[in-house]
Amino acid sequence: KRFGQCFLIDGNLLRKLVAAAGVTAHDVVLEVGPGTGTLTEELLAVAGHVLAVEIDNGLAGVCRERFGSSPKFTLLHADVLACKSRIAPQVLAALAERRTALGGRAMLVANLPYQAATPLLIELMMSPMKVSPLCFTVQAEVADRLVAPPGGKDYGPISVFAQASGRLERIARVPPEAFWPAPRVESAMLRWDADEREPLPPAVKAALARVVHACFNHRRKTMRANLRELLNASSYQLIASDGRWDLADRPERLGPPQWLALARLLVERETMSSTQPR
Repeated sequence: KRFGQCFLIDGNLLRKLVAAAGVTAHDVVLEVGPGTGTLTEELLAVAGHVLAVEIDNGLAGVCRERFGSSPKFTLLHADVLACKSRIAPQVLAALAERRTALGGRAMLVANLPYQAATPLLIELMMSPMKVSPLCFTVQAEVADRLVAPPGGKDYGPISVFAQASGRLERIARVPPEAFWPAPRVESAMLRWDADEREPLPPAVKAALARVVHACFNHRRKTMRANLRELLNASSYQLIASDGRWDLADRPERLGPPQWLALARLLVERETMSSTQPR
């Protein structure tokens, strides 16, 4: 309870999550919050490798006892988030190492602990390293934020990141009784895939994260006020004169394509500035 963990115990839903991910023997799967290892067991049957990250000492011991002898299993007894907002470096390093060895995809398949879900998903979507697909269960309110359209109260940074960089699919509704202990809220199962047609370069991801976080931190201010505080005068003037954005709007009025175009323009500006002779 201290870590916001509720264990998915419905076997049909567990198998549905694994099937939705399309895991193969060449893939390394990141599982966050394996608990007693019910989902882990399903993943080990199909994955090339399972990297499980468990913060709880007792549960880490259970997983180590159940799966520690498997060459396809690695357990990190750690918090997946460093400083509650960034993926722990050892998690990314282990994921990259296993992916290189297998030659397949790095993906997430997990029943996410509620407290870690939102920052973890943002980090994986915005990571320079491609982690896709992401198949997961979350509280229904987090799922609603992921798919929210512009202008509503549910629309925020995670909506922008998820929709600007990939596509979302709802897999199933998950009722409280599918978990132990049963939470007091509904949950949902989703899949997110990074955009294969036009993948975002790391520099664009970084710019998108920077400008979205900065503006939504002051969502009652207009885009004009937010960008004037965030950018230098020449960068702000470039955006103001471009005409693609109504700077009198507040952040929640801009759709994901507009945010993405804004990030791309900022990266182009920075690239031009760095290549100009001094």
